[in-house]
Amino acid sequence: MSPSLGPLAGRTIVVTRPRAQADALAAAIRAAGGEPFIFPLLEIGPAPDPAPLADAVARLGDYVLAVFISPNAVDYSLPAILAHGPWPAGLTSAAVGQGTVRALAALGVGGTVAPSERFDSEELLELPELQADRVAGRRVAIFRGDGGRELLADTLRERGASVDCIPCYTRSAPADGAGPLLARWQHGGIDAFTVSSSEGLRHLVDMLDADGRRRLAATPLFVPHARIAESAAALGLGCVVLTGAADAGIIDGLCTYNWPHHD
Repeated sequence: MSPSLGPLAGRTIVVTRPRAQADALAAAIRAAGGEPFIFPLLEIGPAPDPAPLADAVARLGDYVLAVFISPNAVDYSLPAILAHGPWPAGLTSAAVGQGTVRALAALGVGGTVAPSERFDSEELLELPELQADRVAGRRVAIFRGDGGRELLADTLRERGASVDCIPCYTRSAPADGAGPLLARWQHGGIDAFTVSSSEGLRHLVDMLDADGRRRLAATPLFVPHARIAESAAALGLGCVVLTGAADAGIIDGLCTYNWPHHD
C-alpha cells in the first residue's frame, strides 16, 4: 500500500516518546501514510551523582537479579557495567518491556526475563524469577531513573529480597517548553497524540496555556496502558483511546481508529 493511501493518510500524529526511543513509532506512522511530529515530553540525561551506579557495578556479582526499568536504564548503565567486566554468569537480567529486552540484547546481554503481554511492574512481579522462593535472602538491583514508582522494590522487599535501587538517569520536562508544539498546532494542525508516560503527560498539560489545554482536550490521545488513561482522565482529558501495549499496540490503535473525514 502506498503511504499516501494508508490509514493515516493526511494525519499528523505527535510522538512524545523520549527522542532516543521515538524513531520506530515515527517510522510506523510514516509507513501508514501519516506524518509524525516528534515532540518528546521527557528529556533524558545521566544521573548527576555517578556514585550509586559505580557502587552497583563494583559488586554486580553479589546480585541474583538485575532489573532494568526502561531502554534508558540500559543506555545509562550497561556500558559502565560491561566496561568493568563481562556480565556475571549467575546474574539474571529482567526487564519491564520488550524494548528494554532488545536494548539489552543489542549490547550482548541475553536470556532476559520480561512480561509477554502487559508491560508493567505488576506483570513483571508475576514471573517465577521474582517470586519469594527465588529472591528471599538474595540481593536484587533495579536500574532506573530518578524517582518513579516504588511498587517493584517494595514488593520484592516484602518477598524477602535485599533491594538496591540505582538511579542511572534523570527525566525532565522539555527545555524548549510548548513553543514548537503550539506553532505546529496553530499552523499545520495536529490530529492526535501518542503518550507512553503519565509523567510526560503531566509535563504536557503543565506547559500548555488555557487555549492549549482546550485544544488537547479535543484531540484524540492514544495511550498503551490503563494507568496512563487514568492519569489523562484525572487531568480532565476526555478523548482518550486505550491501545494495545508498546509501539505495535499504539500503531494498531491509530490505524483502526474511526477518524473523522477531512473537510
